[in-house]
Amino acid sequence: MKFIDPHHDRWHAVIGEDGPMPTPDPCADRLLTLEQWHAVREHWPQDLQVGVVVPNDTDIESLEPDLPRLALIALQFPKWVDGRAYSQARVLRSRLRFTAELRATGEVLVDMLPLLHRTGFDAVQLRADQSLDSGRRALRFFADHYQGDVHQTQPLFARRAA
Repeated sequence: MKFIDPHHDRWHAVIGEDGPMPTPDPCADRLLTLEQWHAVREHWPQDLQVGVVVPNDTDIESLEPDLPRLALIALQFPKWVDGRAYSQARVLRSRLRFTAELRATGEVLVDMLPLLHRTGFDAVQLRADQSLDSGRRALRFFADHYQGDVHQTQPLFARRAA
């Protein structure tokens, strides 16, 4: 799991009062809102990396045609008790076979890290009050799980019987 420091992130959001139209820049990795991406995707260069921030109430399967062009999808946890982004991640990894970076953002707590990993996230931006050391420890708590996940699809009993 990669931990993202927002002050040293290679991805740069395009922000402004009216949500300016992002312009392709070969020197910068652009992180666009879903609305910005929909506005520019038709003329965005095919070979230029782009990332998209996706709200957790978005039908994630609607992104399927765009997935080959996306180098990053940042799924949002507006509240730590709202788990819809877990389901979005699972669909992206298991059903849609998205292989690029999948990042958890927003109210991301250390306690969430094992499930984030199991559902397919490979990068997280922890909430500011969360400890990076505690996050690393949380990922080592459990060596194995009874249920399958996006990394190991068979349940533990099936793996041990094989």
